[in-house]
Formats: sequence, C-alpha cells, structure tokens
Amino acid sequence: MPLACCLHGERKFVPAILLLFTLWQAKPAHAQEEYIEPPSKFITRLPITLFTGGVIVLRARLDDHPDTLNFILDTGSSGISLDSTTTDYLKLKPTEPQKTIRGIAGLKRVGMLNDRTLYFPGLAVDSLDFHVNDYQTLTSVYGEKIDGIIGYSFLSRYILKINYDSAYIDVCSRGSIKYPKGGYLFRPFINTLPVQAAAVKDNRTVQSRFLYDIGAGLCVLFSKDFIEDSAFLKKKRKVYAKQAEGLGGKIDMHITILKEFRLGPYKFKKIPVNIFDDEFNVTSYPSMGGIIGNDLLRRFNCILNYSKREFHLKPNTHYNESFDYAYSGLEMYMIDGDIQIAEVAKNSPAEKAGLKMGDVVIGVNNDFTQNLNRYKVAMQAPKQKVKMVIRRDGKLQEVTVSIKSIL
Repeated sequence: MPLACCLHGERKFVPAILLLFTLWQAKPAHAQEEYIEPPSKFITRLPITLFTGGVIVLRARLDDHPDTLNFILDTGSSGISLDSTTTDYLKLKPTEPQKTIRGIAGLKRVGMLNDRTLYFPGLAVDSLDFHVNDYQTLTSVYGEKIDGIIGYSFLSRYILKINYDSAYIDVCSRGSIKYPKGGYLFRPFINTLPVQAAAVKDNRTVQSRFLYDIGAGLCVLFSKDFIEDSAFLKKKRKVYAKQAEGLGGKIDMHITILKEFRLGPYKFKKIPVNIFDDEFNVTSYPSMGGIIGNDLLRRFNCILNYSKREFHLKPNTHYNESFDYAYSGLEMYMIDGDIQIAEVAKNSPAEKAGLKMGDVVIGVNNDFTQNLNRYKVAMQAPKQKVKMVIRRDGKLQEVTVSIKSIL
C-alpha cells in the first residue's frame, strides 16, 4: 500500500519501499556525524621527578598561593588529597571529618577542601575536592616534603603520556588517539581504581587481578590471604622481614623472590615481591590478589586513557634493568632534619653490623651530601660491603654493612 505525503501543496504518492529506503539512508549518515569523536590534543608537558621505586612527583600550585607543592601521582588513589601540615601552612580550614579513606595501614576519617584549583605549567585544573590527610610519614621516607597525592580526580580528565626515559608527562585532552607501535594495549577494569589481570608462576601458575598502582614504590605486593589460599608460592621459599609505609603509617612486610610474573605479553623472572597481612582489605581479596607497583611499571613508557579504559605500555630503556635484590634490614627516614635509622630487622645485616634505631646517618660510602634518596640507592648493593658513618650519643662511628642478596 502506497503512503501519502504532501509536497509543495500537491498530493503525491510515494511507494512505501522507496520512502523507507530514503529514511534508512539518511539516519546512519546523521548518526555518524553525531558520534565522531574529536582527536585528542596536546595541552602541556610537565617535568617529573622520580623517587625511590619509581614513584612520580609532580609540582603544582594550589589556588592563589605562590608556593609550589610536591604531589605524588598515584593511580592507586580514588581522589585527590592534601597534607594536613601543608593545609595548616597555607591557612586553609577543611571541613569536619566526613569521609573515610582506606590504606594498607589503616582506616581514617578525613575532612575536605572543596572546589579548589591546581595550577601546573600551562594547565589549570579546577573544581577539585581534596581530602586532607597526614603525609608526614611519606615526607620522612623520601626526605622531601610531600604535600599531597594526585589520583583519579585528575587522571580521569585527561590522557597522560608518561615518559620515564626523559622524565616528563604530556597532558592531552580526551579524544581519539593513535597509540605508538611496539607496545601493548591493556584494557583494565576501572571504577576510579584501575584493576589489571596478570599471571604469577612459582610452584604453579595462578591467574588473578591486581591494582595498577604507580604510587607504590615496589614491584608486586601480595596479600597474605592470596598467598595462602592459592598456594602458588613454594613453601620453602625464604622470606625476609622489612617495613613499608603507606596511608595510615608503617606496616610490617616480608620480601621474597617470585619465579615469574606475567603482565600481558611481558614476562619478568626472579622478581622481588612483598607479602603483607591485608588487615584492612585494601586489595579487596578475593577480588584481587595484590598490587602491581611502579618499580615494575616504570619499565614501560605508558599512556593512561581513563575515558576509554585503555592503558598502552611500551618497554623503555629501563625494561631490562636489574631488580633490587639487596637486603640490609634497615630503613632510613628523614626525621627532624636528620637522616635516622628508623627500623632494624632482627637477624638482618644491619643488626649484625651493630646498627640501632635512632642512629643518625652522617654519610654512606664517603657520600656526605645528606641526600636520603642517594643513600638508599647506595644500599642497593647485593653481596657488597657498604660503609656508613653514624652518630650515636654524640659520637661518630664507622659501621660496615654486608648487604645480602635475596636471590
């Protein structure tokens, strides 16, 4: 049956099949015009500083304050935060505690600083809601003031191209993008935090999911529950006690060697891994087995595209670097302007050398710069002897630590 339509006042008859064909042709063309995504555009290039374990630090200003602040870039953070001492220094008043945040060492109620703006070179990021937390432990660990952590609130707005070879990040607008050749495109599950599948192999091979965490200065972190339930780690594998730091403070861990860790097509053998008792279920076990940290991820130049849920990784010049197999059993922190021994593990090389908590480190291997990061790097010398000059009870002493290898 023909359909009737009115054209310029005249009554015309158009075959139904012809009308339907015309409508069908027009609709896809219109739909294509609506959904063509504009290409991503370069916005600015930000220099970065790498701390121990590959942790990335960015510098930015807050609102109209002239001071430049240090922020850790962290895919393991579901928001954005500011240090409480920095908040006091800037004379800012957060709200009463209204939000609970969770870290490897505890839960904490925090206040908020709402609707703030961060100013990077060539980029202003507005409408940011900061939670306020105490990052004094992180400042002590790295020997430089840590003013905050930048997470999902920033990461989700842009495409970030992180170049560890040249120490910069290109910030680009969201949009269509052509990934470089020679890498691999991952599609992590992202609900503020990116979760990526990976395989671990030791006594047997096990598939699990891991938090993709560039704010963690380690290779891989397993929850104790995952280790015990999966039984993939050889029972006679030797473990070494150490201490780590995170949200909520310090936490005891153990470090050992894993036969193989596979991330997509990339395989890493004899990789150092940390194991901890996940009391606060940061890893959401059994949903995840642990965390992939930046001492492994820094071996790739990467593109983080949160809007498309795509991470592109391409091996860089650090890809074949040796892992840190050194074990001294000591932890050095910057405390009240001094580099101090803050932890000495029982039966460790540090304890056998006679080091004690509270010893002030004056120099390491004739380096008296008082640069904490350089001292930590100097201790990464498996099967080597490291000379330290310390001050104890007002007197200087020279101590030699025979660094172990966990291999």
